[in-house]
Amino acid sequence: MTAGKTGIAVADVLEALNRISKGRMVMDWNEVTSGTNPYVVMKTSNIPGKSVIEIPGLVFGDKHKPVARVGVGMTLTESVIELASAMKLDLIVVHHPVADAASSGGVPFADYLPLYDLALIEMHEAFHGLHPGMTLLHGHRKLTTDICFGGIPGNVLHKGIALPEVQTAGDILARINRMMGRDIDVDLLEAERAIRGETTLQEATLANPAKLLSGGPDSPVKHVLHFFPHTGFSVGHLETALRMYPETDTIIASISRVREDHPFVALARERGLTFIVGNSHSVEIMENGLPLAYALELLLPGIEVFLLRERITAVPLKDIAHSRMVEYGKQMAETHLVSMPPRAVQTY
Repeated sequence: MTAGKTGIAVADVLEALNRISKGRMVMDWNEVTSGTNPYVVMKTSNIPGKSVIEIPGLVFGDKHKPVARVGVGMTLTESVIELASAMKLDLIVVHHPVADAASSGGVPFADYLPLYDLALIEMHEAFHGLHPGMTLLHGHRKLTTDICFGGIPGNVLHKGIALPEVQTAGDILARINRMMGRDIDVDLLEAERAIRGETTLQEATLANPAKLLSGGPDSPVKHVLHFFPHTGFSVGHLETALRMYPETDTIIASISRVREDHPFVALARERGLTFIVGNSHSVEIMENGLPLAYALELLLPGIEVFLLRERITAVPLKDIAHSRMVEYGKQMAETHLVSMPPRAVQTY
């Protein structure tokens, strides 16, 4: 194979990912069409034209392409692509499945990625359940993991036992905040608010903190069920899991979250169980992306690995402080987007 100064090519990165994933990656395109790889799955909400096939492997680019700089991210967006371009990366490895246009600023990969000589690999289901980090961050050691609970690919359920230093629900909340460096994010947001002059600015990581929705801070914790609501995990699944593990005293839902009035929470309260919503999806880059990035660095020490972390903020229009851009936005809206066309003059 062709390789540059590092002697490493895209194919070598793919081999490393196959080792990391215990042989789950697509190494031959026939695995996609033949159905022999169980991690090639269709994801759909049955909205015409909006489904996507997950292909844990090389999605775009030449496997012989030399690689010196690799970016590891969660979700491919135009911002990630532009950052990769500016940093002269050779390859992007993302966790979540990618799709033409949806993941690339509304245009096909073939028109966009070649501009920056970028190759692209995705993983997702092929990476699930490979390490215990997500459960450890939430204060328990997993005993069993089902990544296809109820027969649904990607519907992950962990059964765990609390770490020795975790005795209560309050211990879990404190551990999450400490491990994730929440105080750093608070300082960063306060600094940005001050610099921008936007006191109401919000940021995704801080807007969704870990919360206790059933039970109290002193509720004892020992036997934990940990799942992710967005994967298709239902109330029926939770009831089944509780029958399988009747010793459960604590339920944790993370990555995606539920609100106080969700049936999951009602069921937990009805049964006297503690219910915690843990980390949100916006920090999965640290939970799953960071271990993946370090694994690549260990297996391919000749390459430079970067963590591609997006930061999403929101501010009410009335509080945007950059006056020139406010003027620009209003002018475009008023003059070109909502102005009424001249009324036709009727003649008789």
